[in-house]
Amino acid sequence: MRTRHSIPRYSTTSIALDDLRTNAPGISMDERIVLNVGGVRHETYQATLKKIPATRLSRLTPTVSNFDPLLQEYFFDRHPAVFSMILNYYRTGKLHYPTDVCGPLFEEELQYWGLDASDTEPCCWMQLLHAKDTQETLAVLDRMDADHEDDPQLREQDIMKKFGWEEDYFQGKRTRWMKIKPQVWSLFDEPYSSQAAKFIAGISVLFIFVSIVSFCLKTHQTFRLPVLTGQNISMPGGYFQPSIDRISTEPLPIFGQIEMLCNIWFTLELIIRFIFCPSKMRFFKSPLNIIDLVATLSFYADAIMVRFVEDEPKDVVEFLSMIRIFRLFKLTQHHQGLQILIHTFRASAKELILLVFFLILGIVIFAALVYYAEKMEANPNNQFQSIPLGLWWAICTMTTVGYGDMTPHTSFGRLVGSLCAVMGVLTIALPVPVIVSNFAMFYSHNQARDKLPKRRRRVLPVEQIRLQARRHAAVLEPSGSQGGLGGSAIRRKNMPILINQNCCGDEENHNHKHREKSENSDEGTNSSSTAGVDTVVKLGPSETAITTTVLN
Repeated sequence: MRTRHSIPRYSTTSIALDDLRTNAPGISMDERIVLNVGGVRHETYQATLKKIPATRLSRLTPTVSNFDPLLQEYFFDRHPAVFSMILNYYRTGKLHYPTDVCGPLFEEELQYWGLDASDTEPCCWMQLLHAKDTQETLAVLDRMDADHEDDPQLREQDIMKKFGWEEDYFQGKRTRWMKIKPQVWSLFDEPYSSQAAKFIAGISVLFIFVSIVSFCLKTHQTFRLPVLTGQNISMPGGYFQPSIDRISTEPLPIFGQIEMLCNIWFTLELIIRFIFCPSKMRFFKSPLNIIDLVATLSFYADAIMVRFVEDEPKDVVEFLSMIRIFRLFKLTQHHQGLQILIHTFRASAKELILLVFFLILGIVIFAALVYYAEKMEANPNNQFQSIPLGLWWAICTMTTVGYGDMTPHTSFGRLVGSLCAVMGVLTIALPVPVIVSNFAMFYSHNQARDKLPKRRRRVLPVEQIRLQARRHAAVLEPSGSQGGLGGSAIRRKNMPILINQNCCGDEENHNHKHREKSENSDEGTNSSSTAGVDTVVKLGPSETAITTTVLN
C-alpha cells in the first residue's frame, strides 16, 4: 500500500508528490508533468506540451538539467505571470497579452520559451503595437540624447565606435588626434555635452538671430536709401535743366557689415565641423549641413556678383539672399522641443500623406463641381471661368481659410460650397488626433527622461555570477597536486577541518590523533557551536595539514 506524502501547495495547480510521474525517454502522452516556474507550480499533460512543436516545453525530458528527480518537477527561474499566459496558449491555442507586464518583458519571455509575438490574438494587437511604439520612441530619444551613457568608460567606447577607432582603442593605440577630434566635434555639434559646448551653441544661435533680423529689417523702407540718377533735359533756347530720378532703393551699409560678420562665423563653424566630423559622407547627407553649406555659399556668390558683375541679375541675387533664411532650421539642433516636433512629423508621415491625398482628391472634385454648378443658371458675375481657377477656391474653402476673393452666386454653387467646407473640416480633423498622440508620446517620454535619474544600478547577468562562483570554488578547493602553494592560507567558515589525504607514515597518525582529540573535545556540545569560527588550512611545501582555529 502506498504512503502519500503531502507537500506545500504554492498554487492551485499543486498536487501530491507521489502523483508526479514522469517516465524516462518513452514518456506517455497521458502522463502529467509539474512545471515550477518562479516558485509557482503548474500541472499539465505531456500531450498538451506537444501541441506546439519545436519549442522549449515540447522537448522536456527527465534528462534535462531543469528536472528535479527528488520533487519530480521541472524548475524554471522565469516570470510566473507570463508563463500562465504561455501555458494557456498550449491548452487553448490562443495567446493573449498580459495587461500587467511590460511589452519587452513579454517578448523576451516568448523568445525564451521558443514562441513568436506574432501569434498573439487580434484582441491584444493594440497593446503589442503600443509597446513597440514605445520602444521606437525611446530609441529615438536615445539618439537625441548625446550624454545618455553615465559610465565614462562606456561613453568613451561609444565615442571611439562612432569615429571608427574601436579596434585601435581596444589595442591601446590612442594618439593625440584621437583625443582632440571627439572633443572639438562635441563642442560644435553636441550643444548639451558640456558647458563650453552650451556657450558655443549660444553664440551660434545669437548669430543666426542677428542674421535673420538683419535680413528682414533691410527690406523696410525706413532702413533703405534711394538710388538716384541724374540727367540733363534740353530746354528751348539751348539750355539744359538737370533732372534727378529715383529708380530704386538699397539697404543701409550697416546691414552689409552685419551680414559679413555673421557669415564669417558661419564659415568658421562649418569648416571646423567638417574637419572634425566622424564621417565626411554622413556630414554631407545631413539636411542641416546642406542648408548651412548652401546658405553660406549663397552669400559669397551674392558678394561676387555684386562686385564683379556690372548689371547683375537682381532676381538671382534676391533668390540667393532668400536661401539664408533657412538657417532657422539650425535651431532644431539646439532645442529638444523642435527636435521632438520633427520626429513627430516623421512618425506621422503616413497620416500626413493620407491627409494630403484626401485634400487633393476633394480639391479636384469640388473645383469641377463648382465650375459646372455656376454655369447651370444665369450668372453674369460668374468668377469660375475655368477649373484651375476653381482649384484655388477649393483650397481656400477646404482649409477653412476663405479669402472671399471668389464666391459662388448660384444656388447650386452655394450648395457645393457648403459641402466643400464641411468635407474640408472633416478631412483635416481626422488625422490630427494621431499626430497629437505621437507628439504627446515623444514629449512625455522626453520629460520623464529629464526628471528621472540617469545613473542606474547595474545588474549582473546570471552567467557572470555562476562563473565567479566556479572560480571562487576552484580557489577554495585545494588538491593534492597543489602542495607547492607555500604559505598560502585558505579561510572557510563553518566547515570541517580539511585534511590532505595524500599524507603517509607519521603524518597520517598525527592527523588521526588530532581528529580523535577534536571529536572528544566537541562531544556533548551543540553542533551549532562552531558558528562564527573560521578554519584556516595552511599548506606549505613540506607540511600537508597544519590546522589552526581562529575566532572572529
